[in-house]
Amino acid sequence: WSAPAPFSPHVKETPMTDTDSSTIIAFQGELGAYSHKACRSAVPKMTPLPCPSFEDAFAAVHDGAAALGMIPIENSVAGRVADIHHLMPDSGLYIIGEHFERVNHHLLAVPGARLEDIRRVRSHVHALSQCRKLFRSYDMKPEVAADTAGAAAEVAAKGDPTVAAIASELAGEIYGLQSLLANIEDATHNTTRFLILSRQRVEPNPRAEQVVTTFVFRVADRPAALYKALGGFATNGLNMTKLESYQVGGEFVAAQFYADVEGHPEQRAMRLALQELGWFSDEVRILGVYPGHPFRYRNRKPAE
Repeated sequence: WSAPAPFSPHVKETPMTDTDSSTIIAFQGELGAYSHKACRSAVPKMTPLPCPSFEDAFAAVHDGAAALGMIPIENSVAGRVADIHHLMPDSGLYIIGEHFERVNHHLLAVPGARLEDIRRVRSHVHALSQCRKLFRSYDMKPEVAADTAGAAAEVAAKGDPTVAAIASELAGEIYGLQSLLANIEDATHNTTRFLILSRQRVEPNPRAEQVVTTFVFRVADRPAALYKALGGFATNGLNMTKLESYQVGGEFVAAQFYADVEGHPEQRAMRLALQELGWFSDEVRILGVYPGHPFRYRNRKPAE
């Protein structure tokens, strides 16, 4: 394991040019999407590159069109983002950072539209489900769109004062829409966690605190294999903050697991835990070692 300087939002300070990919960060969606907003928050000196799909965003980084990728991994309301767990292990990219972005939904409409005239509201299915109180309070029909920013762009293009979009304030600014209602999400904790990906591995110093290691592994198809594989993390006092399983290869007899653990692989406790995991696992692949974002520790109580 190497230990270069940890990821920093200000690591890319090269002057922007049309051809300098070192200043570009790729994301999935249209300009004004929450992933675009996350790029602006985490790496304001970089140029966001919108991509039609997650596959295109991964490819932009892998092929050198962008230096970094900003990829959503989970939301505090909607849960994990589909497809990412399948795409990331085979992408050839490394996780070098994480970012938490608060999601504040706005009801956006064309200039001059009135709240009482809105009849249809378009947005991504997750955004619509996060604003159920809006539809209980007003006579509005929800309509599913491909993404939040795309819905805002459609509303602006059609110019219909009876149709609105649920999207970010940034999307309203980009597409010239007015906000009829702000912060309409049902849950005040609505937050999306993003992973920052790179072609190059960038890891914190092994002595650094607040480090996260993300890895995938498979266990042998036998009783109690998962229990035994994870025992080392408990006995070494490590905090596993995420563990998810998903099927691979079209088979149902074994699963691949995705895990986040707080600690560095070169720290003794993590080294011993990973060693024990290797005894009971068919395969262990580390996807990234990176600094934990301050958001994850904001309400953390000291260990007793």
